[in-house]
Amino acid sequence: MKPATATISGSALRHNFQLIKSFAPDSKVCAVVKANAYGQSIGFVTKTLEDMVDAFGVARIKEALEIQESGFAGKIILLEGFFDREELLKTLSRRFDTVVHCIEQLELLEQVAQEWLNEKEKGFWQRKTKIYFPITVWLKIDTGMHRLGIDPEQVELFYQRLKHCVLVKEIKFISHFSRADEIESDYTEKQIKMFEQAVQPYSEERSLSASNGILYWPQAHYDWVRPGIIMHGISPHQQPISDLGFQPAITLSSSLIAVRNHKAGEPVGYGAGWVSPRDTKIGVVAIGYGDGYPRNAPEGTPVLVNGRRVPIVGRVSMDMMTVDLGLDSQDKVGDEVILWGRDLLIEDVAKAIGVINYELITKLTPRVITEYTT
Repeated sequence: MKPATATISGSALRHNFQLIKSFAPDSKVCAVVKANAYGQSIGFVTKTLEDMVDAFGVARIKEALEIQESGFAGKIILLEGFFDREELLKTLSRRFDTVVHCIEQLELLEQVAQEWLNEKEKGFWQRKTKIYFPITVWLKIDTGMHRLGIDPEQVELFYQRLKHCVLVKEIKFISHFSRADEIESDYTEKQIKMFEQAVQPYSEERSLSASNGILYWPQAHYDWVRPGIIMHGISPHQQPISDLGFQPAITLSSSLIAVRNHKAGEPVGYGAGWVSPRDTKIGVVAIGYGDGYPRNAPEGTPVLVNGRRVPIVGRVSMDMMTVDLGLDSQDKVGDEVILWGRDLLIEDVAKAIGVINYELITKLTPRVITEYTT
C-alpha cells in the first residue's frame, strides 16, 4: 500500500516531445523546465529529453546550474534573465543564454563589459580565478502581455547597444503570447503583427510561441518554439489535448487506508460540511493538502477507484481525503486511488476544482513519492 505517489513516464515525455517537433518541424525547440519541470522533476525530465532538445529554458539561475551540473553541455536559456550582478557573472562564466527585458539589465551588462575592456590585456575578464565569456542575449519585446519586455519603439536602441557590447556574441528576439488559448480572439494576431513589425529590420532568430502557440498558431512558430506543459501531455487550458495525440506523462495516485460503513444523515470530516443523504461506504484516501492536493476541492471532484469515478465528499484535510464509494462497493483497504493520469485527465480534475492545470502539478510537495518509468 502506497501513500501519495507521482509516477512519471519517460516514454510519454519522449512521445510528446516528438509530437511537438512534428507540429513545428522547421523550428528549434527549447524545452521549458522551470518550476522543477512543472513539478515533474527537472533532473528526470532533462535526462530523458537531453538528446532531443536544442535548449532548455528556465526561470531561475539555480535551475540552470542544476541542469548544467548534471552533465548537460548544451544551451540553457534564462527566460527572465539575470536578477543582479552576481547572477550576471555566473551567466557569463557558465555561458548561459539570457533574456534582457529592461534597461537595468542592459546597463549592468554594459558596466561589466566596460570592466572587461579595462582589463583587456588579460584576454578575459577574471575574478576569483573564474573566466567570463561573451554570451547570447535574447532581447524580449513586449507585444501585449505587458509583464516583461521593452516597448517595440525601443528595439533599435537596445539592439545597437547590445551589438556594441563586447560581452554579447549574438542577439535573438523573443516575446510571449498572453491570450493564445483564445482561438477566436484577434489579440494574438495583433501580437504577431506587432512582433513581426518590431523585428522586421533584423535577420536574427526569433521566438514567440510557447505551448498554446505551438498548438494553435503555426504562423508564429518562427525559428524557436518553447513548449512547457504540453511536454507532459497536459493541456495549457482546460480542453484536453489527448485527441491531438498527447499522452499524460504523470499519474498521481494513493491508496485507500480505510473503508467505513456510513449512515444516512451523518457528516464526514472537518466542519461537517457534507452530510450523507443515504447509507453508503466512505473510503479514506492517503493524500491531502500536505501533499499539495487542493484543500478547496469541492464535493463531487472525481477520483478513480478500481476503474470507476467516485466523488470527494467532506473537506480535504492535511493528510487525508474522503470519497463516497457507494453502499454496494467492494473496494477494500490497500486499493489504488488515481487522482489524475491517463484514465482520469487532469483537465477534468482542474475544472471540477476551479483551478488551472499548471497549479495542480506545480503545487505537489516533497512529501509525494516520485517514481519514474522508462
